[in-house]
This record gives sequence, C-alpha cells and structure tokens, in this order.
Amino acid sequence: MFRKLSHLFFSLVALCSASTQAAVILQYHHVSKTLPKVTSVESDTFRAHLLYLQQKKFNVVALDTLIDGLREGQTFPDKTVAITFDDGYDNNIEQAAPILAEFNYPYTIFVNPALIDEGKGYVMTWEQLRTLSKQGALIANHSSRHDYLHHKLAGETPKQWQERIKEDITTAERRIEQELGYSVKYLAYPYGEFDRALQELVKELGYVGIGQHSGALSENNDMTRLPRFPASGFYADLETLGTKLASQPFNIAKLDYVDTVTTDTQPQLRIEFTEKPFANAQFACYVSGQGRADVQWEEGNVVKIVAQQPLAQGRARYNCTAPVKGQAGRYYWFSQPWVITSSPAE
Repeated sequence: MFRKLSHLFFSLVALCSASTQAAVILQYHHVSKTLPKVTSVESDTFRAHLLYLQQKKFNVVALDTLIDGLREGQTFPDKTVAITFDDGYDNNIEQAAPILAEFNYPYTIFVNPALIDEGKGYVMTWEQLRTLSKQGALIANHSSRHDYLHHKLAGETPKQWQERIKEDITTAERRIEQELGYSVKYLAYPYGEFDRALQELVKELGYVGIGQHSGALSENNDMTRLPRFPASGFYADLETLGTKLASQPFNIAKLDYVDTVTTDTQPQLRIEFTEKPFANAQFACYVSGQGRADVQWEEGNVVKIVAQQPLAQGRARYNCTAPVKGQAGRYYWFSQPWVITSSPAE
C-alpha cells in the first residue's frame, strides 16, 4: 500500500511540473567498501550522489512512474532520474536503504528469485525485500538465476530456447508476485546482454526490457532496450556522472543494425534522426577501448557508425554524443551495446 501511495505521489509531482523531456536511469549493484570496486560504491560516495541530486534539484521518481509516463507519452521535468539496483545484494538493505530513506528517494531492486529461494547468503531474503517494499521500494525481475538469457544450450533449437527462457522469466515474475503481492513485468537483462530474439520474446510476454548501456530516455525509446547509466566503480566519479545525469535523448526515428550479439568484429550501426539540432561535425561516437569510431553522414539525417579496428570478444559499446545547443556542458547521449562472439549460439 505504501509503495502504491508513493507511486501516486511521485506521479502527481511529475505531471504537475512537466516541462522538457530529459530523463535517465541510474544503475547500482553493491554499496560496500569491502567488495570489488568495479561494481561497488562506498556508502559515503553513494550519499554524495544523492546529495548531488538533491542540491542540483533533480526530479527523482520511481521507476514505474517513469516507465508508465513514457508509455503514455507524458513529458517529465528536466533532469528526471530513477534509481535502480541489480541482484538484490544484502548490503542494499544494510547500507543503501538507510541512506535512500534520509533523502526520501524511491528506488527499484532487480532480484533473482531462484537464488533467494535457495538461501544464497549474499542476497536479501524475501522477508527483507518485503520490508523494503513496504517502505516504498519497487522489486522487479532480473531473471530466475542471472543466466545469460540469449545463450542457447548445446543442440537447443530456437523454439526450445524460447520455451526455456519464457519459463525462466515468468517463473521469476510469479515468485515476486507470490512473495510481494505485485507484478510490474520489468526485466533487467542479466549482464545487460540481449539480442533481437530475446527482445522479441520480452515484447511478446508484455515486459519492459532494461539494459546496462548508457543513454537518456524519451517516449521514443524501444521498450525492450531501455538504457541505464552505471554509477559504480569507475563510473562513480561525480564530475563525469553529473554530465551523464544532465544528458538528453537524441530524437531517433530508426536504428539499423543486424543484431547486438554478433560475430562481426566491426558491426555497423545506422541512426536516422527525426530532427538534428546539431551540426554533423558536432556528432561524435566512441568505441570501447579504442577511441573515436568512424562516422559517415549519408543522405538526409542518417549517419553510419563503425569501429575503426576489430572489437575483441565480449561486451563493447558505441557511445554517441552531441552538444545541446545553448546549454553549456549538456549533451545528447546514445549508446549501442554489442556482444562479440565466436559463434551466434554462444
């Protein structure tokens, strides 16, 4: 009940103060000083992030408020942000929740129900999650066991894969509903990895798919690949994080690429913009570990982007930005994730 009332309150705030569309989602894992820094922030750093949001007058809303608004074509206030955590680690209730309560900020935790049911010691229990849910946290689906959902088993047909992953997702959602009494049907992809087949399945099941690639949000986003800005480890620095928090979405009409999971080590991406309030020369894309991508403007508002060197196997991104006219230090931001594999089934 508290979560529903909290959702209503933040929905009314968003509607009453609607103006320019510019929203982002932050992604955290651990709030801890002892766990690997690549996926952690210390409690002092996390508090500094929230203080920054407060001092800079960000509009912090619940994730369901944001997603429902995007679906309905609502316009949110400038600098709207939602806060999320992946995996449901026990330090979320021990370290993160008390700090979030200080600021009265809503947040979402994506959990793996099978790992909770097995009593894994590093994740919260259902009782702990119920406590947070009663305090206003939203609990959502991160798959049953945090497997790579796009991977096919040896000898598995596409149909068999589809049935297995459908069962994984829906079983996880059912357990959340049984334990907490609600189902929002959001799926945060484990490791942020997805391919077109998984996106199609998520859409067919009526879920929203959420990744780990960076970027700002608008009502034109594909609801099977919503972006989030990681805010842990290397990405926790407030100087760079502040720029990302203030980013705005490009006005994109169409994305053209073969698939996010690919054997092509120099995958091509074409973006068609509905409008382009920046000069071609101001648009730049960067490749993970390489520097600038090769950018070629084609007829109309279409640009082709490709890595200048082959990508190594594993996860990679093309991050594209352009300055927002008349707003110093603010940028349009889009990220295209890739998973480079040695075979399509991996």
